[in-house]
This record gives sequence, structure tokens and C-alpha cells, in this order.
Amino acid sequence: MSKPLALTIGEPAGIGPDIAIAAWMKRRELALPAFYLIGDSAFMAARARHLGLDIAFADVEAAEAAATFPDALPVVASGVRATARPGEPDHSSAPSAIAAIRHAVADVVEGRASALVTNPIAKSVLYRAGFSHPGHTEFLAQLAGAIGAVPHPVMMLWSPELAVVPVTIHLSLRDAIAQLTSELIVTTARIVAAELTAKLGIARPRLAISGLNPHAGEDGALGDEDQAIIAPAIATLRGEGIDARGPLPADTMFHAAARATYDCAICMYHDQALIPIKTIAFDDGVNVTLGLPFIRTSPDHGTAFDIAGTGRANPSSLIAALRLAARMAAASRA
Repeated sequence: MSKPLALTIGEPAGIGPDIAIAAWMKRRELALPAFYLIGDSAFMAARARHLGLDIAFADVEAAEAAATFPDALPVVASGVRATARPGEPDHSSAPSAIAAIRHAVADVVEGRASALVTNPIAKSVLYRAGFSHPGHTEFLAQLAGAIGAVPHPVMMLWSPELAVVPVTIHLSLRDAIAQLTSELIVTTARIVAAELTAKLGIARPRLAISGLNPHAGEDGALGDEDQAIIAPAIATLRGEGIDARGPLPADTMFHAAARATYDCAICMYHDQALIPIKTIAFDDGVNVTLGLPFIRTSPDHGTAFDIAGTGRANPSSLIAALRLAARMAAASRA
């Protein structure tokens, strides 16, 4: 039997607990892979009662989770008691979220879980508690570094219809352009190609690399970055045997016929990559961190404090994240 997935509670006041419960309730209908929640079982039972649901929870060790999963939602204690009410983060929110992430990484690294799936966190809540990282990805990279890895985390947004990677991520457009280099594009694309093979079983990934400027610069008439920065990076990648093409005009990369010609679109900045996938797959997109020494996926949405505890949270993105994590773990084993 394959190892279960480790799912973090995320921000306790958000919809993470709600969608974890909703996903587990669909376990038989959707033949979901076994997972366990890292958090606080008493808190989860209280949230289920708040939602009007009669759910069985089981306090377990990770080794017991797969056997427990068909009959009760397995909960592995994070060691931190959560007390936040739906939509109202409190003093327990940040410690609960951070402890669950640490525990989940340890479980995956030490072989108790096959992959890590993270529920949404509230960055502002973590910052107020002294959290020093921009987000999940950077914290996971630090934890990976602590075990001797040299990570270069790359954010991929994935759906069955489209996978995208932004080379620069959470930067202003001015700063993204300033920090864009051929070396950064090459490093990002190498990781994407290697991970698509190792963790998704794509033997020779096809990478479509966007330009930066309208019409990919129109031969320099609309900016020289496409010729001076992006084209040399693509030449380097092709010289290494990576199937990369571009720079392509971003406005013609994402219609159905174009998407059929590549496995991943590598874009130069955040919105260039995320607007297409959020338009095509808003409810079931998955955030995947490549370049780590373990598998990590996450729903592609936030904590949604406004609907936490109402029963209106859609678990589709979490379900897609669980399925993709299991697929990646199986490909890695193979």
C-alpha cells in the first residue's frame, strides 16, 4: 500500500478545515487517495458540528492513517491546539499553521507520507506573529535547506487544460522586468523540464516560453528584452536538449489549439501566467512547488474568511491538489 498524503490544516479560521472535511466526505464517490490532516482533532470536530455534519475523526499516527481513512478522517496531532472561530483568526492561528507545515515536511522527508498538500494560510496573520518568509514556498525552501537540500523553488499552476510557470513571481512589474535575466529563465526552465519528467512522467516535456513585450518585441520595435534576454536563454536550453520554443507572443499562447502544442507555458511575470490559468481553471487549478526535495501541492485559492464555516466552500481545488500529489508520488516511485 502506498503511503498516505499529509494535508496541513492551514489557517484554522479559514476554509481549510471545511474543504478537508468536504474532500474526505467525497472519498468513496471520487476514489480519492488516502490522506491525513495534521492539526487538532478537537478543533476539527467542533468545525464539523458548526457545519452541521456528523463526521468521525480519529487521532492516529501517520502509519495508521491509510487503514483509518475509509471510516474516519485521520488526524495527526500538530502539537498546537487551535481555537480560532470561522473567519476570526486568533492567537492560535499562526502557531497552528506553522506547526502543521513543519510536521508535514518531517513526515514526507522521513517517509511517513508520500507527499505534502498544504491548505491555504493567511500571510497577514503570520506576519503579525513574526513570520519572516514571504509565503509557503519560501518557508518550505528553508525547511528543505535544513535537511541539506539546495532548493530553487519554482511555482507551477497546473490543471488538466493548462500548466504555467512564472519566472518572476511576487514582484511589481517594474521590479520583475529589472530582475529578469537569461540565467533565471534557464534555471527555471531546467527545473520545470526535470520535474515534469521525474514527477509527472512526461518523457520529453515541451516548453512554450513567452516573450515579455507585446508581439514578443516585434523584432525589437517594442522592446529589446525578447531578443537580448529571452532568446539567448531559449538557445541555451535547446543546446542542452530541452524542447523549448519561443519567445512567443503571450496573447496567442493560450487558446485551445496553442495549448495542445506544449506541456507547460513559461511566462516572464506573475499575471502573464496566472490570468490564463485562472480564467480556464478557476475552481480546480493546483499550485505546485517544483525544485524541492519533496512533492508539495496546494489549492490555488486563499483562506476565504468570508465563507469559512458556512458550508459554501468548494473543495474542488483541494481535491485536484490531492489527486495531483498522489499522481506525482506514483510517478516518482516509478
